Amino acid sequence: MIRVLIADDQAMVRQNLRRILESEPDLRVVGEAADGVTAVEQAQLLRPDVVLADVRMPRRDGLEVTKTLAGPHVPDPMRVVVITTFELDEYVYTALRNGACGFLLKRSGPALLIEGVRAAMAGDMMISPQLTIRLLRHLTEGGHRATAARLTERELDVVRLVAQARTNIEIAAELFISPGTVKTHLESIQRKTGARNRVAIAAWAWETGNTG
Repeated sequence: MIRVLIADDQAMVRQNLRRILESEPDLRVVGEAADGVTAVEQAQLLRPDVVLADVRMPRRDGLEVTKTLAGPHVPDPMRVVVITTFELDEYVYTALRNGACGFLLKRSGPALLIEGVRAAMAGDMMISPQLTIRLLRHLTEGGHRATAARLTERELDVVRLVAQARTNIEIAAELFISPGTVKTHLESIQRKTGARNRVAIAAWAWETGNTG
């Protein structure tokens, strides 16, 4: 069971997020917060597996909440997935610098929200497809060069789909394999490329020309 804390200043949004998450048998909402200060207090008290934090909240915004709970100097960081209505690159970069393990637009839909929570629990990172391409361009413009890696044809197929911001479920459907097999391929790809998560895999794909 994945225990989730929802932090959003709108009661209706919290209600909708709870309904979506608790429609899945492995997800349970253990608490809610309507502002950033309460979110930090509830997170430290309840120790949920994943915190969903809206960017714009009173008293303390979601980016500061993320830094407090998951920042680089936090001795026991928590898993925080940032959610927002606003499609701003600055929010994405700040959230990731502050330790977020996911960044989702609220309009991305229930399936991506659920997978984002599960990905955070598994130690992966999920970013809404609408933002991924711009983020990858930002990463690759930094001058980092990809190292060579020997991937199988099927692993390259998975890499190309990751670079197109497909979810594990979508990759599995397109390649006619199970989501578990997709995860196995991703683990192998990470070992061979040195990528820490799926965003880094996608960046590697862009740098090496394996984007489709």
